[in-house]
Amino acid sequence: MKITVTRSGGIAGIRRTWIVVVEDQADSEDWNRLVSDLPWDARVREPAQPDRFVYEIRASRRRITLPERHVTGPWRELVDRVRAADEPSAQ
Repeated sequence: MKITVTRSGGIAGIRRTWIVVVEDQADSEDWNRLVSDLPWDARVREPAQPDRFVYEIRASRRRITLPERHVTGPWRELVDRVRAADEPSAQ
């Protein structure tokens, strides 16, 4: 399974994307458990806030878009893990 986290917005409007392939990770079972336990059906509806980030998170066929202030708890854990796994120093 491929997990993609895309962050857009912010003051400069720069778009960043991080990707991790779960099967390539030593702790792939933990990744799979985290992804399956997330509330993918939760929908956050709020007006866009200027200069704030928005995250689009995709894992296989699941997809969710969250404003920065809603990337908390297990969502924050997933975003942080994907970013750390895709950083050049982690390779």
